[in-house]
Amino acid sequence: MRIDLHAHSHVSDGTEEPAVLMAAAAAAGLDVVALTDHDQTAGWEEASLAALHWGVGLVPGMEISCKTDHGVSVHLLSYLHDPEHPELLEEIGKARDARITRARRMVDLLSEDFPVDWEMVNRHSIPGGTIGRPHIADALVTAGVVRTRTEAFAQVLTARSKYYVGHYAVDPVSAVRLVRGAGGVPVFAHPMAAARGRVVGVETFEAMIEAGLLGVEIDHRDNTDEGKAFLRELATRHDLIVTGSSDYHGTGKPNQLGENTTSPEMLERILAAGTGSAPVGIPGH
Repeated sequence: MRIDLHAHSHVSDGTEEPAVLMAAAAAAGLDVVALTDHDQTAGWEEASLAALHWGVGLVPGMEISCKTDHGVSVHLLSYLHDPEHPELLEEIGKARDARITRARRMVDLLSEDFPVDWEMVNRHSIPGGTIGRPHIADALVTAGVVRTRTEAFAQVLTARSKYYVGHYAVDPVSAVRLVRGAGGVPVFAHPMAAARGRVVGVETFEAMIEAGLLGVEIDHRDNTDEGKAFLRELATRHDLIVTGSSDYHGTGKPNQLGENTTSPEMLERILAAGTGSAPVGIPGH
């Protein structure tokens, strides 16, 4: 089985509709794919119908934006949680609202130097979707400021630029507890992606594990080789689920579906642990 447990649709910062993403997963030869839009589950229904049509198994999920007390960004993948769980809904609602406020402020700053405005950014997102820096990057591409999203992040939207604005995000330890409370399976996304910015220390890993973290995403293009070795040792020591994923965003990133995959044994552990919602189209489940 070929299993990719990290992919985004245009409900957050991917470029494809959930149904198109499922078709792309089938075309890439995947047997199972997870839809993990940022702070959002609005794509689950469309993806479920398309997954059945294309004969691809779907693991419903979400990627939660977190931040430590020291300001380090953490992304937590949640699989098979209850999408109506009130405490989790409240927290991701705060995150989405904060993203909008932050995005508006960044656009205000950018508009002083570049021909972009909020209307342009909105044209690159869908109603009710999660707005973030990728949509601002798309507006910069449209305006001819940069050629690609990647270039926008490297040159204009980096956290070190004068246009960068922070935003509220839940503490990762609290996020782990919320996901477990919602019957979900929390997996730390690309934990050692040093090129993205600072990464957390051992104490944060230990605190998240104590709170109920069940897995770590190791085989991801942004994790360093040294980081992968550290994560494998950590996973062995704590008997954590180990995943490999593409972090696919359509044309928004160079990542390709299935470039990293998860073993069937690890998928079974996720399916056994998740009680908040059900997978779609996976035999025996």
